[in-house]
Amino acid sequence: MTNSFSAVGISSARLDSSEKVGGAAKYADDYTVPGMLYGAITASPIASGRIKAIDLTDALAVPGVVSIVTADDLPDKLVGSFIKDEVTLARGHVRYVGEPVAAVAAETKEAADLAAQMISVDYEDYTAVCSLDDALAQDAPLVHPDQDRYTRNSDTETNGNIFWSAGILEGDPDSAWGACDVIVEDVYETPAQYHAYMEPCSALAEPDLAGRMTVRSTAQSIFYLQGRISEELDIPMSKIRCIAPKIGGGFGGKNGVSVQPIAVALARASGRPVKITLTRAQDMEMLRSRHPTRIKMRTGAKQDGTLVAREAELWFDAGAYSDESPAVLSFGMLCSRGPYNCPNVRVKGHAVYTNKLKAGSFRGFGNPQATFASESQLDALAAKLGMDPIELRRRNAMKAGDAWLGGQTVPSCAMTECLDALDVALKKDVSALPAPQDGWVRGVGVSGLSHISGLMGTSAFVNLRADGTVALQTGVVDIGQGSDTVLPQICAETLRLPLESIAYATQDTDSSPYNWKTAASRITYTAGRAVMQATVEMRDRILNDAADMLECSKDDLELETGGMVRVVGSDRQTSFREIAARAFNRVGGPIMGHHAFAFDGPRFDPKRAEMSNFAFDNLGVYVFGAVGAVVDVDTVTGKAIVQKVWSAHDIGRAINPQSVEGQVHGAVVQGVGYALLEELVWENGHLTNPSFMDYKIPDGLDSPDEIVVMLIEDAPEATGPYGAKSIGEAGIVGVAPAIANAIYNATGARMTRIPMTSERLLNGILSQSGA
Repeated sequence: MTNSFSAVGISSARLDSSEKVGGAAKYADDYTVPGMLYGAITASPIASGRIKAIDLTDALAVPGVVSIVTADDLPDKLVGSFIKDEVTLARGHVRYVGEPVAAVAAETKEAADLAAQMISVDYEDYTAVCSLDDALAQDAPLVHPDQDRYTRNSDTETNGNIFWSAGILEGDPDSAWGACDVIVEDVYETPAQYHAYMEPCSALAEPDLAGRMTVRSTAQSIFYLQGRISEELDIPMSKIRCIAPKIGGGFGGKNGVSVQPIAVALARASGRPVKITLTRAQDMEMLRSRHPTRIKMRTGAKQDGTLVAREAELWFDAGAYSDESPAVLSFGMLCSRGPYNCPNVRVKGHAVYTNKLKAGSFRGFGNPQATFASESQLDALAAKLGMDPIELRRRNAMKAGDAWLGGQTVPSCAMTECLDALDVALKKDVSALPAPQDGWVRGVGVSGLSHISGLMGTSAFVNLRADGTVALQTGVVDIGQGSDTVLPQICAETLRLPLESIAYATQDTDSSPYNWKTAASRITYTAGRAVMQATVEMRDRILNDAADMLECSKDDLELETGGMVRVVGSDRQTSFREIAARAFNRVGGPIMGHHAFAFDGPRFDPKRAEMSNFAFDNLGVYVFGAVGAVVDVDTVTGKAIVQKVWSAHDIGRAINPQSVEGQVHGAVVQGVGYALLEELVWENGHLTNPSFMDYKIPDGLDSPDEIVVMLIEDAPEATGPYGAKSIGEAGIVGVAPAIANAIYNATGARMTRIPMTSERLLNGILSQSGA
């Protein structure tokens, strides 16, 4: 068969672009059904306390109110992915401002909102711990006094508000320090960041007469959602149907449940459909953020720059509930060595309860925090050695066949190629930029980066239709990353069909094959593998049937573009349509393919590394990259402007180059916000900036004038679909340290805390100058 590509590597327009641009796409809040009620939530106004009593009298008197639920109306149980510590509605205690306490369903949204405000809750106010320092202080109040009795999937020890501790050890760091010529160490801090997706969370729960519940909602996994609703409300999964509408962004913030179980509880109580849509302020106060962290790191090297040892201790502020914190912490730990060889490494990590909204998945999943510390410290090491920052990274960069922290062999790696591409681009482009304004100084900074592509389980179905076109089904929810186009491209390529011949079904737990989540940058590689293998299975059946029809060996056949099968070296051929007609009506039955697997890459090596309480059994297919940034700084005000960013990525193979570049562009801008602007701020347990009036995300003026994306396809992944690896999260990972390193290069101020606001940066400059 030919090796030329007809669908893969093509920047096909996204299949959903017309309906999104034209306004026809339906998101969760766009759905209405006959008899639908509107839901509203009563949230805790205090950060910590006991619920003494709830009085529903005034709320029930509001005209139009149909039902109200509190914890007393729900199963008395705790739920959670790693630790069973969470409830659907607060039971007995509240642990953060914004925690749901009760919910109302009413005929109008106005009536529901009013009734929710009229619910009277009597609280006994407790002292709250709202920072790592507060939570770790001696005799600090405990956010979860009974945590030792919680069910958990690891025997990790608890200590006060610390609910998860883990460790990784390779080599002998204690002995290695004596062999180091240069040692650098520092403490790095990163903020809580809001996901800032366009669409606040929303859910519509619709009961039917058979006792089943259909849920349309903003979720990154219909199957995880189905299972979690079942667990929280004691409903069999067979009675829950989850359907994915269009999703207006997620970035990890819709990885878990939001308001869906509450909407279902109200629908069960009322016997009618109920829709809950959060306001922006509610979404910011009630759901999730990126983990704030404090990371203490120490690195030692030889005089020639060879890394010898690293130690790191990571403290993750998890908020009021564990959610996915053990996994985010574990992955941050795994990334704390970075994409470099270093023989002696010790990493400790701790997740800590505080009285704030829970922290959870966010693009990068603990990696941006760890990489900010790691790459800032590598830059400090380069400065101390008097070495070019790229050369230091190049000297220690991983190569194919090297082992990741934990002992996994990395079969494909283009880290050096990414550094080389960045080096060439910086030397060529920086000098051509217009000079900075008077009173401003300019710096250039770089960062390496890495991420993963493979995790957990997935599956795919394909079937040949009577006219020779193909139906493709997966459980993958497209949250804006373009999988609704990329997965059909993989299917089309395997069959040498035009993309318009592939019909891709909406995700529905009643009919879609299983997929874990749209998360961890896993879809192109993991789900793409399933799609490709399912399509290969169907292709083999097509060729077998064609061989019977053409009375030849299967080995003598090849696919022709456009749904034809031809005998090599002759004009004898048949079409997919003819093959399907024979199968449907005469021989063999419908032609289908199916593939399911759980990630099966190289595992951690217990002979190389000691790993305790690590949250993952297996993950991998690492991607690599390098980021460069040019930053101008006003030395009078401390304002920093990112003029240009270069982002080189070991992509394996880009299935849809335009889509890949779009992912990187968005990730870079989000990374600029993380580095310079964005921070959720609490005062006495209250979030002080729960709106885009007060929470600043980058706009056009804050974004770089130019973002140069370099796709490095020198190291295709042998197990990936057509060599593809991931890109979704990698683009954000190295942005903040590259900007921080550029600021150091410009001003001499080493910034170890982000966001690097004008005030903080000016203080850093003044401190550096001794003013």
